Amino acid sequence: MSEPIQKTIVLVSGMSGAGKTTAMQMMEDLGYHCIDNFPAQLLPQLENLIENSKDPRYSYIALSTSAQDFPHFLYALRGEGINAGVLFLDAGNAELMKRYKSTRRTHPLLMSNTVNTLEEAIALERQMFQQNRNESFTVIDTTKLSEKELRQKLEQLFAKSSMPSFTISFISFGYKNGVPLDADLMVDVRFLPNPYWVEELRRFNGNDKVVYDYVMEKEQTQEFVRRLTAFTDYAFEEYVKEGKNHFTVAIGCTGGQHRSVTITNYLYEYYKDKYRCYKEHRDI
Repeated sequence: MSEPIQKTIVLVSGMSGAGKTTAMQMMEDLGYHCIDNFPAQLLPQLENLIENSKDPRYSYIALSTSAQDFPHFLYALRGEGINAGVLFLDAGNAELMKRYKSTRRTHPLLMSNTVNTLEEAIALERQMFQQNRNESFTVIDTTKLSEKELRQKLEQLFAKSSMPSFTISFISFGYKNGVPLDADLMVDVRFLPNPYWVEELRRFNGNDKVVYDYVMEKEQTQEFVRRLTAFTDYAFEEYVKEGKNHFTVAIGCTGGQHRSVTITNYLYEYYKDKYRCYKEHRDI
């Protein structure tokens, strides 16, 4: 009999305007199943789903909730086999006032006619949270925090593994069929020795060992991949620091069968243990 899947739930809450929406988008990038403003009245059904579901999507969940519903979620998500934590986003009152005025959004407590002014709304919401806050919460003050800095903090605190959330797609293609429109970096390998002109290799492609070995054993290829990976090693590290989520590398040759497929396979194997990587051979 298989053991029950341990569930990790992060309850994302805090002051309106402190960055809950942004944080939820970042949690989704980290691989969490994100549920925003789930009705408190349906909590029993959600608890049952989380505790009994064998779907791996519900192993890591981020739930966003407002000040009004926060207490209900805080005390409900304490089931057996559930590792629950709270991410509380805060900001200074003056900063919250400035953010609301610059975005021209309406505070939830004003929309519900609970208060009459934005200043009253912020004060009342802070008072509502104060009654339930405790030292176990993970508190992030976003007053002077950039989105990049917030992402770095969330990755440090809630990453599912030590592997960065940055993902890379490697795509092989043939120039004769057109270039991929979503490529961030396009690499032309048409200068490498072409197995197509070796009659016994023509019917194979870069997924076959005979073609892969033919391309990779060439001196030009060895020098090329050394220089290419020196560049991409540095570039990928800088993209991670910058907070970029996904990067697409397109590798092209004439027909998209031999050289581009070989180099795509090489790069995928080279990076797959450091980043979350995907590969696609578009024209095979």
